[in-house]
This record gives sequence, structure tokens and C-alpha cells, in this order.
Amino acid sequence: MPDIANTPRITLHPHTRRVRIYSGDTLIADSENAIELRERGYPHRHYIPKEDVDMSTLSTSSTVTHCPFKGDSTYYSFSSINDVAWSYDQPIEEMEAIAGRLAFDTEKVTERVE
Repeated sequence: MPDIANTPRITLHPHTRRVRIYSGDTLIADSENAIELRERGYPHRHYIPKEDVDMSTLSTSSTVTHCPFKGDSTYYSFSSINDVAWSYDQPIEEMEAIAGRLAFDTEKVTERVE
């Protein structure tokens, strides 16, 4: 059994699997350049480069949060779905790889990984 105290709280895993994000039949994001962030106690999240997201379908939300392990996040809404995605534009140094990428709330949209 691994010693949880000695394992990192967050690990990043680049991969080339195709990640697509849908709201109903609407494709919001399509990427083969996502980074999977694994954080102890939370679902794995795919951080997708903004250039692979149809940003014209998203609007910036008024929600802003702070994570001591990642930094300050900006949230985005899609149509009537509030806070469907978030981004760390200036994350803490250890998380620089996710800067300018979006993660989506998979309870609000459909994520397909192929």
C-alpha cells in the first residue's frame, strides 16, 4: 500500500488521447493536447488549451476562486450553464503547465476521451 503522506497531492499527466467536451450536441472543445491533472480527493480533470476550445461559446463568469495548490482561477459559463469551466491564467510555479488551459465540470457537460 502506497504511503499517501509521501505522494504528491497533485500530479500532471500530458497525453495525446483525444478529449472532446459537449453540451448536448454542441462541441465546445476538441483537443489531442490535454493535460490530465490528478489531485488527491478530487476527480481527474483534463486541462485543454484555449486554442482547442470554442471560446466564442463561453462567457467569463463573476466567480473567482483560490486554490493554495494551483492559484487563482477564472470561471466561464456556457449559455445557461453557469461556471462550466475554469482556468488558472497565472498558476503557482509548480502548476505552470496548466496556465491558459481550461478544465470543465463533467457534471455539467459531457467529456469524451478516445
